[in-house]
Amino acid sequence: MQRRSKGKPFFRPRQVQNEHRLNREITAAEVRVIGEDIEPGVYPIAVAIKMAEDQEVDLVEISPNAVPPVCRLIDYKKFLYEKKKKDKEQKAKAKATEVKEIRFTPNTDDHDFDFKAKHAEKFLKDGDKVKCYVQFKGRAIMFQERGELLLLKFAERLAEFGSLESMPKMEGRRMLVIFTPKKKK
Repeated sequence: MQRRSKGKPFFRPRQVQNEHRLNREITAAEVRVIGEDIEPGVYPIAVAIKMAEDQEVDLVEISPNAVPPVCRLIDYKKFLYEKKKKDKEQKAKAKATEVKEIRFTPNTDDHDFDFKAKHAEKFLKDGDKVKCYVQFKGRAIMFQERGELLLLKFAERLAEFGSLESMPKMEGRRMLVIFTPKKKK
């Protein structure tokens, strides 16, 4: 009887699990076979595997939940490569939205307000979210209503470029709002 030494965990090499079932791993009695140089149709699993062997390719279960399951005659490595390539292209096309921050104080001047509003408009046009907050330092916390008015005025200014997610709310010593860009028609 073999004993494990204390402190060392038992190591079992992990078997590689394919994303799709291949050839003899397919459990269905009949499968719908598609592929190049064959007549698409429903075949018994043994016939489908024989067709794959004759063409020197793999029988890959593409849609296991269909009745009967859909299988494709294709070289599995090539199939995975093309799938990975397509996923990478889709990921490159998808633009991740960023959250841009704009900071105010309760005593922000009109010129600074206009300057920051122009930046926020540009961010919203580019499709980014904008997080605006009024930072209260020291005794400025007494002027919360001034900060709320400033953020509501800012929301009014940005109404045609973006929409307000929620009303101004306090988080610690800052009052914040988030704007989402309006969809382009």
